[in-house]
Amino acid sequence: ETGSEDIDILPNGLAFISSGLKYPGVKSLAPDKPGEIFLMDLNEDNPRAVELRISRGFDLASFNPHGISTYID
Repeated sequence: ETGSEDIDILPNGLAFISSGLKYPGVKSLAPDKPGEIFLMDLNEDNPRAVELRISRGFDLASFNPHGISTYID
């Protein structure tokens, strides 16, 4: 609903998607909804984005993701 801001695809086909960026001067379709991170498995026949749960104690109300990257150890 609020659009995707960025995506990072791992070599194994898992994609992490940031969504819900609120930026001054840009209309937001859901101004009261916090940002989200989605996971999509591109190896599936019909991949779909699934919202990841964010840990308790995280300030979700102010979560405004701009970009995303992953680190592989």
